[in-house]
Amino acid sequence: MRRRLCRRLLQLTPIKVAPDAIWESRGMPHETSTTPDQGDARYVRGTGTSRWTPRLTLPVTPDRDHIRGPVDAPVTLLEYGDFECPYCGMAYPIVESVLAQMGDQVRFVFRHFPLIDMHPHAERAAEAAEAADAQGKFWDMHQMLFENQENLSDRFLLVYAQTLGLDLARFTDDLATGLYRPRVSEDFISGVNSGVNGTPSFFINDVKHEGPWDAASLLGALQSSATRMHA
Repeated sequence: MRRRLCRRLLQLTPIKVAPDAIWESRGMPHETSTTPDQGDARYVRGTGTSRWTPRLTLPVTPDRDHIRGPVDAPVTLLEYGDFECPYCGMAYPIVESVLAQMGDQVRFVFRHFPLIDMHPHAERAAEAAEAADAQGKFWDMHQMLFENQENLSDRFLLVYAQTLGLDLARFTDDLATGLYRPRVSEDFISGVNSGVNGTPSFFINDVKHEGPWDAASLLGALQSSATRMHA
């Protein structure tokens, strides 16, 4: 039922609004698993894209972003995701498979886009990932959260932190004080300004991937991008 209720709630044009306004209306985006609506006037039949192509407004930088793979890889796959989103959970093993097949040709970047009205634990889980990153374990926590999507309450977050060998006192304090909430908010705002209207949303070399994200489609899009980069 939850998945059936997840429909397009943002316009397809990027918006620039004050951070507070975005934060107060963060239930607007939705989970999505489809290509752009073919009834939309901007949809180009047979391409899986719209005539207006959203682009990344906040560039990927090693100093702020979570990056897997060679920092100078020719292709960048970026995901705006929500740890409690079932579609993001479905995408997780697909992304892992695609990354393994692409090897050193791609770097993967993950940014937070918690849909808090639908997923009450998503924001806290994102903060937990950031708290783990402060102790060098972002990708370990990323894996732990996606593999345990049904159990994201604070009690379980502490279990995951303990399993990863984190300093529990520091981890607990970071969550209690909301230390990394501004970072999560910054990711979310950058997503809205880049045309993100659902999760998961993927960008390939700063351009929003509007097509399907099954393994074959996503791999094909990445390989095409790699080919263009080497041309």
